[in-house]
Amino acid sequence: QIQLVESGGGLAQVGGSLRLSCATSGLTFSNYVMGWFRQAPGKEREFVAYINTKGEFSFYANAVKGRFNISRDNAKNTVSLQMNSLKPEDTAVYYCSARRGAGYVTSRLYDYWGQGTQVTVSS
Repeated sequence: QIQLVESGGGLAQVGGSLRLSCATSGLTFSNYVMGWFRQAPGKEREFVAYINTKGEFSFYANAVKGRFNISRDNAKNTVSLQMNSLKPEDTAVYYCSARRGAGYVTSRLYDYWGQGTQVTVSS
C-alpha cells in the first residue's frame, strides 16, 4: 500500500519559516517525481513545487520562487519543503504528491497524494 504522510505544518508569523516533510512508503521512491501543492479555502488546488527523481532539478510556482525550497532524500524516502519569508497568502493545506515520469504543474497528473497538512500564516 502506497502512503504519503505530511508533517510539519502549523502556525507561523509573517516573515517566519516552516519546514514541511513528507514520508513515503510502498513505492520505489527514487522512481517518482515529487510535488507539493496547496489549497486555500474556497480555492482550487495549486502547484507549489516539484523535484525530479535524482533531486537535480526543481521547479517552482512564481508565487513561492525565491522563498521556498524543495529537497528530497532518496535514502530516507522523504521530500521536504522549506518555506521562508512566509506571507498570509501562503495559508493553505499543503499536499505532497508523487508521479512517475516528468514533472508537471497540473495536479491531476499526479498519481498519489498525502492527506495534507495545514499551514497558517498570521499577521
